[in-house]
Amino acid sequence: MGSGPAGLTAAADLARLGYKVTIFESLHKAGGVLSYGIPEFRLPKAIVQQEVEYIKSLGVEFKPNYIIGRIKTLDALSEEFDAVFLGTGAGLPRFMGIEGENLNGVYSANEFLTRVNLMKAYDPEYDTLVRKGKKVVVVGGGNVAMDSARSALRLGAEEVNVVYRRGEEEMPARREEVEHAREEGIVFRLFSNPTRVLGDDKFNVTGIECIKMEPGEPDESGRRSPVPIEGSEFTLEADVVIIAIGTSPNPIIFKGSEGLEQSRRGTVVAEAGTGATSKPGVFAGGDVVTGAATVISAMGAGKKAAKAIDEYLKNN
Repeated sequence: MGSGPAGLTAAADLARLGYKVTIFESLHKAGGVLSYGIPEFRLPKAIVQQEVEYIKSLGVEFKPNYIIGRIKTLDALSEEFDAVFLGTGAGLPRFMGIEGENLNGVYSANEFLTRVNLMKAYDPEYDTLVRKGKKVVVVGGGNVAMDSARSALRLGAEEVNVVYRRGEEEMPARREEVEHAREEGIVFRLFSNPTRVLGDDKFNVTGIECIKMEPGEPDESGRRSPVPIEGSEFTLEADVVIIAIGTSPNPIIFKGSEGLEQSRRGTVVAEAGTGATSKPGVFAGGDVVTGAATVISAMGAGKKAAKAIDEYLKNN
């Protein structure tokens, strides 16, 4: 389930081993985060389509527009198939829970990048409904935040600010992504944290209020938790605000899946080496297990799971 990097990798390996494989995909197009999350300027979609076509040539069947947990449950699929691999990713966006997040012009990075990439908002020939702001604020410091900021710039933004509550050395984004963003003119507002989104009487975004932060005491991971500096509030003008502070697996996958253990973070609990879950015959890998991570790690999980599924089927 899921046609992202984990699902595609597992499907290809299993097909080459001689198994009949079916991929269920919730969207209309295969590729997962490769199609909807990574911008065209970083990963041309023609390359993704080539890989999908190759996997189809191995005999893998794709069933798009198929939402597991709604159209059919995991338990029902487990009865229909000899083994199941969950590679459904982490597509549920997180929000800050601050005032004004429901205003027009506030996007989750997930929705914004899906509209830009999968719905081709970057192409003038497509009438994709996405607000192409002149002053854009992106909240977050990961690779998705960098992709959102650089995509907004390519849509015509005159000014893009990235607001992050820690320092640059603690940003989870890859160094080269940060450097590329800075070279393109994106402004970094470090040690800053939004407190509310501002809007007009028509409920459109007009700005975002932030407060400056400073390093506090180390948290559980050893990182120094930032704390607000009293009286340091400031406002940034914005007609688009993109929240890129992380994602988690969609909880719908657990609907009708008796015996599938999940962590307190909402991810599927699976063995690191095999992807085996608490439900016999069900394996999982990629972001649905680790939370939002890299394409390479998801592909690695898909390969490990394919090997484990092969061994499981031979022994059963």
